[in-house]
Amino acid sequence: EEAILQAKTCLSTCLEKPLNNPKLVGKLKKLKQPRFQVEIPLVDDSPSSLAQLALDIFKDMSLKRKGSLVEILVLWPDVRLKEAGIQAFESSSSLSHIEHIELPSVSKNNRILSPSDVAVFLAPEPSQLALIKAIADSLYPKPLVIFNPKWGSEEENDFGDLKGFVGSFEVIYSFMGLEVRGVLSTRKGMVFKCVTGGVLSGEQWSVLVEEDGELKVVSRFKSRPGIEEVENVLYNLMAINSPITKSAKFLRDLVSNVTGKKKV
Repeated sequence: EEAILQAKTCLSTCLEKPLNNPKLVGKLKKLKQPRFQVEIPLVDDSPSSLAQLALDIFKDMSLKRKGSLVEILVLWPDVRLKEAGIQAFESSSSLSHIEHIELPSVSKNNRILSPSDVAVFLAPEPSQLALIKAIADSLYPKPLVIFNPKWGSEEENDFGDLKGFVGSFEVIYSFMGLEVRGVLSTRKGMVFKCVTGGVLSGEQWSVLVEEDGELKVVSRFKSRPGIEEVENVLYNLMAINSPITKSAKFLRDLVSNVTGKKKV
């Protein structure tokens, strides 16, 4: 719940500024299209979990543009997920400014995009990137948000011409759980980033590990740390705290799992 509240606050403040005061960039003073990415772990991969996350984020989000509620277009990767989303959002009567469509239908009818002020892509697949880019171009300069993409940062080099587009999305909130399994105990942790105050100013990525019941920062990175970098931080930490051995070789035999597909 705390992560969802943090993500909601982070997203609303990051969107509010460009919606009300668009930023001009470059020599030609061209409007910049805000592109944000948010990553929050789900309980499971079921449609209801993703739908509930979307509801928790956008319910009671009073995002306004020139005094009126912002029109939000939520794009789901398929019909099944869209229907789960519609069912979840029906529980609240205050969400009439949010429209739901499935990504595949956009290629047949671009007119459905026009009324929206913000486009939100939920759990898109790598195969849908070309379509997402086409939508981004047609909605320019309106803000775009990607939630929980189905690709990892280490896969971006495989996207060819779309690599630059994927890399143009700024991660404004990321909460990825860690579980560090040692000989004597299992400790929880996370890789975390959060933009505060709606201003992107080089926020660092933090690796936190539970100690005495509290999460404490054990390392910071200027850019998203790779699996090996996180692995090294955790192994070094375990080596320092281990009463049994400080052998790196021994420690590399200990098991550490990162939430999702990634393993440390």
